[in-house]
Amino acid sequence: MLEQMGKDAKAASYKMALLSSQEKNRVLQRIADYLEEQAEEILIANEQDVLEARRNGLSEAMLDRLQLTPARLKGIADDVRQVCNLADPVGQVIDGGLLDSGLRLERRRVPLGVIGVIYEARPNVTVDVASLCLKTGNAAILRGGKETWRTNAATVKVIQQALVECGLPAAVVQAIESPDRALVNELLKMDRYVDMLIPRGGAGLHKLCREQSTIPVITGGIGVCHIVVDDTAEIEPALKIIVNAKTQRPSTCNTVETLLVHQGIAQTFLPALSKQMAESGVMLHADEKSLPQLQNGPAEVVPVKAEEYDDEWLSLHLNVKVVADLDEAIGHIREHGTQHSDAILTRTLRNANRFVNEVDSSAVYVNASTRFTDGAQFGLGAEVAVSTQKLHARGPMGLEALTTYKWIGFGDDTIRA
Repeated sequence: MLEQMGKDAKAASYKMALLSSQEKNRVLQRIADYLEEQAEEILIANEQDVLEARRNGLSEAMLDRLQLTPARLKGIADDVRQVCNLADPVGQVIDGGLLDSGLRLERRRVPLGVIGVIYEARPNVTVDVASLCLKTGNAAILRGGKETWRTNAATVKVIQQALVECGLPAAVVQAIESPDRALVNELLKMDRYVDMLIPRGGAGLHKLCREQSTIPVITGGIGVCHIVVDDTAEIEPALKIIVNAKTQRPSTCNTVETLLVHQGIAQTFLPALSKQMAESGVMLHADEKSLPQLQNGPAEVVPVKAEEYDDEWLSLHLNVKVVADLDEAIGHIREHGTQHSDAILTRTLRNANRFVNEVDSSAVYVNASTRFTDGAQFGLGAEVAVSTQKLHARGPMGLEALTTYKWIGFGDDTIRA
């Protein structure tokens, strides 16, 4: 089955590479319209997925990722329309010039070909990936989690309907609907057809793909994100940022998981933090230095366990640690971070510059929430993933991350001397 899907996807990718921006945007607009027109069918499928997932004991964080609402589905459709408005990178000349040999050389952006994406309980990924792949002239093979198979099937049906009506093969976007995990291992070996693989899920999925795939893998999306509160931070603005970074949507990978508080501000900051976190419904996991002060406040607080510094809470839980200085804070991030998103709250330019230069994450912030690490927020449109590695793509992966380039030489019967 997968062998044929791969052949069909590769053949479809050759057709996609020839489309103009206008032709690609026409398909995207049709998809956005159909997502809204056929919303009821998609939402019914999603409701069935959510009910089954709840019966199977899926965590509240994962249920939140899985669930679609009319507003979320409309937001997904609007994201597709936003991709229509973005500049098409395919065909862009990156650089070039005339060589001494007389050869005119240019480096031009082209589609990657076939993109494989493996993801868990995130039905929005189906549309995000499809829209970005379509805009960049790629084909896609999608393998969502077993928790979302009904939602994904209903969504892909809408996408394929739009493709066929626009004169394109349905194989431009295909989904592996079977929950058989053996198919994942088979997909990892399809380097003859798939040009890049993107896993979006937990650490186990990323490890499997890195170790077993014969296809180039882009990993990321695991966000053990930190906010450093230095001794010059102003308490009220700092609390506003922390509330946003922790509570706006706790189940996302750009949510803050650990707060590192400078000891010089701890005595005044921690009581204010306790009050604010109690109001926001956040449970605190405190180190031995912050625990005594936090226990006197209204927030629910427990001692932090060492392993909790390395995990994503993806819920209304927050680690709190008091650090002696910025060196200790940066050292903690280097040891426990995942190179996703980290921030410093400071009124000192020197500390801000040190943090930006010394924290090796795909996104670093000064006096801003980590929740901005997102393709739409960065002006990239929908994102296919957030890469925490350094080769090919880093941070939110928008359109350019789904292209490669070819060298093109124009001669006048030119030969090498």
